[in-house]
Order: sequence, then C-alpha cells, then structure tokens
Amino acid sequence: MKRSIKAPAKINLSLDVLGKRDDGYHEVKMVMTQVDLSDRLDIEPRNDGAVKVEMSEGFLPADHRNLAYQAAVLLKQHCNVKQGASIYIYKNIPVAAGLAGGSSDAAAALRGLNEIWGLHLPLEELAELGAVLGSDVPFCVYGGTALATGRGECIETISAPPPCWVILAKPPIGVSTGEIYKRMRMKENNEAYSDSMAAAIRDYSYRDICRTLYNALEQVTLPMYPEITQIKQRMKASGVDAALMSGSGPTVFGLVKKEAKLNRVYNALRGFCDQVYAVRLLGEKKA
Repeated sequence: MKRSIKAPAKINLSLDVLGKRDDGYHEVKMVMTQVDLSDRLDIEPRNDGAVKVEMSEGFLPADHRNLAYQAAVLLKQHCNVKQGASIYIYKNIPVAAGLAGGSSDAAAALRGLNEIWGLHLPLEELAELGAVLGSDVPFCVYGGTALATGRGECIETISAPPPCWVILAKPPIGVSTGEIYKRMRMKENNEAYSDSMAAAIRDYSYRDICRTLYNALEQVTLPMYPEITQIKQRMKASGVDAALMSGSGPTVFGLVKKEAKLNRVYNALRGFCDQVYAVRLLGEKKA
C-alpha cells in the first residue's frame, strides 16, 4: 500500500515570547495556521525493516538529520514495528524559512506511517511523539489553526480564520532559530497578543486579525537582516492589508482579502525577491 500525504506550511499569526524556562527553552504563546503550500510525502512499506528517505532536492539531507527520517525511526521504535518504509519527499516549501517545512514533513510521516503500518494511534499520541522531534511538530500533526503554548507543543485547536489570500516572500538567506532565541531579551510585562488573536479568529473578524498580527522575534531578526524589513515595507507599500515575519524568519507574509489586489502585490514582490508564493489559508483541522 502506497500513500501520498500533504505536508502544509504554517504561518504564525502571532508569536509571544513570555520568558525563559528552566529547561533552556523559551515559554511561548502563539497562534498558528496552515496555508496551501505543501510538500508531498509518498510513503510505502518495506519488508526488510529499513527506513529509507529520498528528497526531490539533492542538497537536503535524507539521513538521520532529516526530521521525517527521525519521525519514522521514532514511531517504529515506539510501537516495535518490524516493517520498514520508503519515504520520498517532494519539496515545495522553502527551506529554513520559518514555515515549519521540516516539522510538517515529520508530522506527515507520523500520520502516513500510522496508517500504513496499521498502528491506529490517536493524533494525541502522535503529537506527543512529535514533540520529541521539535516544537512545531505537534501543531503540524493536528493541522488547521491552533493556540500553542509551552515551548509550542501544547495545542488547543481553534476555529479557522476567515478566508483570504496569503503572499509569502522569502529572501535568499537562512536564519537560525536557536540563534534568534539566544539573542532574545525579555521585556517587563509582556502582553500576550496571542489571546487577542485567538479572540479575533473566534469572532471571525478579518479586520481584527490584521490589526493584531504580532511577532516578538521581529525585534531580534529584523535588525540582523535588513532585507526582511525591506520585503515587509514593500509588501505594505504594494497594498497588503497586513504583513508580518513568520516564526524566526526570514519569510514575510502578507494578508490580502480582495483578489483584485493579489496580482499587484505578487508582481511587486517578484521583481524584488525570487521566492514568492500566492496561496490561500487552509485553516481547517485535518479530518
């Protein structure tokens, strides 16, 4: 049996950093949602017990450094599975972009192998396993839209935001999430914008969503990489309703409600940045 599984990208509509934890991670609160830009995993079982991963992009690791490979090995060990798996990953999500491409691949591997190996584990258990691999993996297991707390692994699914277009633009740079958090300086009385964002989504208010976009990591990443600020400014000048950096960067996204604006914004960015995508919000949780 062969299965093809989509692995959608995510964006952070809000990202609050609330403090440093005893385990070295930061306490965060964030609202994440998925967009219609996806990798695809083709997964089939193997009788020799091996886990083999191949990538459409030859420069990306397909060994123990690959999160989908790690997910397969972790699930195999957790359930004492004798079968192996072949996983081919077609990459569409930009790498090291703040869009959780690797985490989404890992989540898709967990979901696909759970089915192919006949394990019948609930999503909650898959999400717990995913948290071992990375903070964004549990959200990607559930999909849809969620309020995430802890280090990002505690997921509360919320309703989908109103439909709109999302313009994604990634400059040709990579950003280290660990380095950004290391440079983070906490402020007194941090306001949790994510509570307001969750309320705006529950109220189905596009206007309030645009007004509440917030990413605490911008204060670190933007001074380090001025090209991100330039993309954000160009987005706003070309007519997006709101713009924000996703995750630790470097991708910037803009929200556009009216399709008539879409081509103007897209073309303005294409002349400025090679990796530009016009996609829709997905928003709804997977079945």
